[in-house]
Amino acid sequence: METANQERVIVDIQDHIAHVRLNRPDKMNALDDAMFEAIIEAGEQLKGNTEIRAVVLSGEGKAFCAGLDMGNFANMASGKSGGEAAAKSDSGMGRLEPRTHGLANRAQYTSWVWREMPVPVIAAIHGVAFGGGCQISIGADMRYAAPGTRFCIMEMKWGLVPDMGATPYLPSLLRDDVLRELTYTNRIVDADEALALGLVTRVGDNPLEMAMQTAGEIAARNPEAIRAAKRILNDAPFQTPQQILLAESREQDKIIGFPNQVEAIMANMEKRTPNFTS
Repeated sequence: METANQERVIVDIQDHIAHVRLNRPDKMNALDDAMFEAIIEAGEQLKGNTEIRAVVLSGEGKAFCAGLDMGNFANMASGKSGGEAAAKSDSGMGRLEPRTHGLANRAQYTSWVWREMPVPVIAAIHGVAFGGGCQISIGADMRYAAPGTRFCIMEMKWGLVPDMGATPYLPSLLRDDVLRELTYTNRIVDADEALALGLVTRVGDNPLEMAMQTAGEIAARNPEAIRAAKRILNDAPFQTPQQILLAESREQDKIIGFPNQVEAIMANMEKRTPNFTS
């Protein structure tokens, strides 16, 4: 077992699967400063772990994540978190403009880090995924939800725009008019509607169990092919057909005929469990 800032996020690793648990159950895993830091720390640690083949992301207690901690909104209302006087730094850039984590700022990276994760990430969601919690779930490759789970792109309720890293991928999940409606109105949708709209992958009584089962299936595949497939699929929404087809060929050239791919063939032919090297 490994941990990352265990006060806020717990990471358990077993059988090549990392289970990342948001761990602020008394606040429905709301995002305070320590939670932001812990999520990023967990993601960065796992990105460098070549033994990991899949990640499951879940929340402790009654909810996956209720979004930004209410204390942050209180600070905004009191003027402690900005306003016109603080809108620009000494460099002339906006307070949120500096790219502190690659192409993202810190808040965006709590979602984007899961897209940068070289292996598939499955979010197991229950209770609520509101605001930042919803955006973090979009960073996952797949989202499994319990019946009755509620989702909301909630930022407009607080007079804000969504700004935590989900926007680049939401258009590939939701129809344009649906995405606009949910963004402009911050309407809450339940798991069944979220599934019908494309925001959720599957709905089931035990999303964590479902996620672990899928993670196990992924972990039993050629890890080099899984990582390559994630790279292709991550980039596909932003590329031309020519670029995507070339990416497929380049990735396949790095896999075909190499030991793990040969092992996949032999294990299938011999009807046994494959023995891959990470």
